[in-house]
Amino acid sequence: MGLRKNSILIVDDQPGVRRLLLEALSQAGFRVCQAASGEEGLQKIIAEKPSLAILDMKMPGMSGVEFLRELHRRACSLPVIVVTAYEDKELAEQARKLGVRYFLHKPFDLSHLYHLVDAALAQSCYSQLEIVTG
Repeated sequence: MGLRKNSILIVDDQPGVRRLLLEALSQAGFRVCQAASGEEGLQKIIAEKPSLAILDMKMPGMSGVEFLRELHRRACSLPVIVVTAYEDKELAEQARKLGVRYFLHKPFDLSHLYHLVDAALAQSCYSQLEIVTG
């Protein structure tokens, strides 16, 4: 599938989750970069220009919602899959208002991850991101 050439950014503070996602997505043929914080994730978006981000909502420092707000402020149209272990309806609603359409709840099945990644990439018409900085 042509979508497999896309780059995916993983933003999660837990090394084990990042490693699992990195290995699973790399084996599926995606190019993967990773960030341990929201701040680092924003830098990677500028440097790597990924086609998709997989974002943990509960991180120290910049939360997932703050990360999404910053993407929105920068007029970045990057599709995002939110990964969370928490059933927080308010948090989910905030993410939806900031453009998130895909949610993956921990623990998750890799087949569901692949399905969401393919769906998010297929519905995205952005192969090159234009990011407003500053």
